[in-house]
Amino acid sequence: MLIRYNLNMDRTFDLIVIGGGHAGAEAAWAAARLGAKTALVTMQIEAIGRMSCNPAIGGIGKGQMVREIDALGGLMGLVTDAAGIQFRLLNRSKGPAVWSPRAQADRQLYAAKVQEFLLHCLNLELVEGVVEELLTVEQEPDGLRPLRRMVGVQLQDGRRLAAESVIITSGTFMRGLMHCGEQKSAGGRVGEQAAVGLSGSLEALGFTLGRLKTGTPARLHRDSIHYEDLAVQPGDDEPVPFSFLTSRLEQRMMPCWITHTNERTHEIIRANLDRAPMYTGQINSTGVRYCPSIETKVVRFADQPRHQIFLEPEGYDSERIYCNGMGTSLPVDVQEAFLRTIPGLEQARVLQWGYAIEYDFIPTRQTHYSLETKRVEGLFVAGQINGTSGYEEAAGQGLIAGINAVRKLRGQPALILRRDQAYIGVMIDDLIARPPDEPYRMFTSRAEYRLLLRSDNADQRLTPIGREIGLVDDLRWNRFEQKAAAIRELEKLLLATRHDGITMLEYLRRPEQSLNQLLTRLPCQLVERYSAEIRQQVEIDAKYSGYVARMHRELERFQKVEQCRIPEQIDFEQIRELRIEARQRLTAVRPETLGQASRITGITPADITVLWIHLEARRRTPNAIPQ
Repeated sequence: MLIRYNLNMDRTFDLIVIGGGHAGAEAAWAAARLGAKTALVTMQIEAIGRMSCNPAIGGIGKGQMVREIDALGGLMGLVTDAAGIQFRLLNRSKGPAVWSPRAQADRQLYAAKVQEFLLHCLNLELVEGVVEELLTVEQEPDGLRPLRRMVGVQLQDGRRLAAESVIITSGTFMRGLMHCGEQKSAGGRVGEQAAVGLSGSLEALGFTLGRLKTGTPARLHRDSIHYEDLAVQPGDDEPVPFSFLTSRLEQRMMPCWITHTNERTHEIIRANLDRAPMYTGQINSTGVRYCPSIETKVVRFADQPRHQIFLEPEGYDSERIYCNGMGTSLPVDVQEAFLRTIPGLEQARVLQWGYAIEYDFIPTRQTHYSLETKRVEGLFVAGQINGTSGYEEAAGQGLIAGINAVRKLRGQPALILRRDQAYIGVMIDDLIARPPDEPYRMFTSRAEYRLLLRSDNADQRLTPIGREIGLVDDLRWNRFEQKAAAIRELEKLLLATRHDGITMLEYLRRPEQSLNQLLTRLPCQLVERYSAEIRQQVEIDAKYSGYVARMHRELERFQKVEQCRIPEQIDFEQIRELRIEARQRLTAVRPETLGQASRITGITPADITVLWIHLEARRRTPNAIPQ
């Protein structure tokens, strides 16, 4: 129960979420669905769920997280399926472990669907306003709890809302500053004000804040592009949904297009670097390494004669085309000049110029794995405030923060997903163990257990957890149980059917065998009982069964690996399987154990796995290792 302090509160809630972006939407959805009386405070209700940058969901590593969010009972997968205009399953040429769904979305429809879900969500109230101050009180020190705890928030207009749990999902709005050439303006994104008071309130509570930077490209009018000069990029013929509740995607699909920069483009950019905020000192904060601005690409990859640009429609009825790969903060006249050199864009009409934005974040050394802050009890943080980039990373954190804020209120232990359970677990462990100094982006390469963390089995991994904590409703649970029963039934059938003395399930584990080929040996009426989804799941599970069993054994052994000693004389530069950055950092620090190595900034769990395998090989066959 909320302790009533004499703070003249206007309204009382169990939980308050600050911010209406992807993290805020997931946090509010989870908290309300778990039964907490929740307020979502946002500057504009009509801006809830708005896609600030690229109108797309998913991608390498990110798509797996969206399926995990859905499997747990979250919102993003359902909304994407409803608002998607192009779906592609990336990495089809590789194994299912790295298949990654991605969807282009209708920007307006996506936001409308998020708002529709939230407006009809029981226990949730949308409150329009700007949070000016976090309200806390002192509590008796016991050596374990923070000295202050949350009791509510004060809005800019003077309203005071009470709650024991507060989740900040501020995105790029905390002291947001936008840059377009020499011009600077305060704001969280174009047309929307920055949140200034929240940063000051956090600093007053003793938090250390940092600054990060992101950027966005120009938007072009769709009727001003010469499409005949572009390569068409269609979606999949049989699109794969994000949500496990979506049986089939029926909407019309739209194409995207591809063009490239060229040497003339690069010459114009290089000639104007003295006007680029990233190079004049106007911007001092760190941007996204894996999504650099076009001027950064030209400087960093000077040997590349061209860079790919994806032209992506922002919706069925939208006149706007998003130029993916051309983010910039260069002045307007420079943007216009280099734009005219790109095939298909020579006469393009610009509807919105590219810009960069700097914003405050809370370095995650101040945060627990539950996403509750260490300094103030009951205060949780999720999304870009934790140093991440991307809608998917934000949504995953928002969902976990919403769950854990409610569990905190109920005196229940926090939900902490392990690295072998979910990409969401990988992300949060990375954030807390190695506080980012640049915006964090998820990739499959960050997960050492990615054979376990496939997009196809997210429901098998996480829906039982969602059910246990109360977020998975009867509809989703019944769907999950029906699917699981069908999988077991088909596997039992394949196990009971033999050919040349070998069960069909054993045949299926062979790389050259497909389930559709094997099913031709069964009566037709048996085959028709199983959907394509069930057949594919059984085939993937069978082919990965050996790898999965081996990985589970490795998981058991890994508990003993922490204290594994690294020989003093080892030459890290000779371990070619390690990334160059990993070799450099390990050589500089010279850790004595794998545990120490794992905590070096810049060393990923995948690096530790490579190093451990190398040490094991060295121990077993010392003569085969040159060092």
